Amino acid sequence: MGGWWGQNAVRLTDGTPGAHTVRYTSSRWAHITTWPSMMASTFQAGDADVSRTQVASIVADALERGAYEEALVATYVWGKGKSGSPAGSGPATLHKILLGTEGLNAILASVVNTLREQDAEAAYAELRGRIAGFGPSFYSKFLYFAGKSVRAASGTQPLILDQVLARRMRSLAQAVCRETGYDPDGSIARWVWRDTNWSPHRYAIYLSLHAGGFPSGSSNSFLALRCDARPARVRAVQDLVDRERRGHMKPRDDFDSPGRQA
Repeated sequence: MGGWWGQNAVRLTDGTPGAHTVRYTSSRWAHITTWPSMMASTFQAGDADVSRTQVASIVADALERGAYEEALVATYVWGKGKSGSPAGSGPATLHKILLGTEGLNAILASVVNTLREQDAEAAYAELRGRIAGFGPSFYSKFLYFAGKSVRAASGTQPLILDQVLARRMRSLAQAVCRETGYDPDGSIARWVWRDTNWSPHRYAIYLSLHAGGFPSGSSNSFLALRCDARPARVRAVQDLVDRERRGHMKPRDDFDSPGRQA
């Protein structure tokens, strides 16, 4: 994070990521009817820019009016930028989400209310698998911007977790794993910080690491990354690694279930 900030601080003149700007081609989204009025018109030729601060303002206005689908559109377009095209996963997928999800506005309203009354983990859990074509890389963006105007009842505010950030976490975890010997080949770290489909518990750990600061390269770092630094799980983690080394089991998708949280 320090390295990234060193390279980007000059262009983020307010000292925050708020000036981080994404470029998009508004005309490519012309078939999106719930288009926020504060974004460039879809009849406009050429590209337009939108910053984090502007998206936060758009989302705050939409939530105040109960226009939750508009909030989703703003965060989705910001997340896609120019990588989306009419035939690709950007505008086409968003169009399917908006038209194909029954009661979408009510679903998003309920999620925002869960954030307000509970926490980011509960809101993330409510969205997980709820909307076809709307994965965590994008619904965590919706939660992130919603959290700019809606304060979670407890815990930390929601943050974006996407493939890029998961791979950063994986790289950090693998480095610690090699040092501690818990997972020398990094297979558990690759599985835990996979490219998508992170469990609500994994998201909560991600938030707690940001809130408390990333662990150093000490012997306890792996435990913080792997099992939320809970001492009672140390033996269980070591047992899991030992069993995998002996080939008695493979990582299971349900390891993040309530009985065996990763």
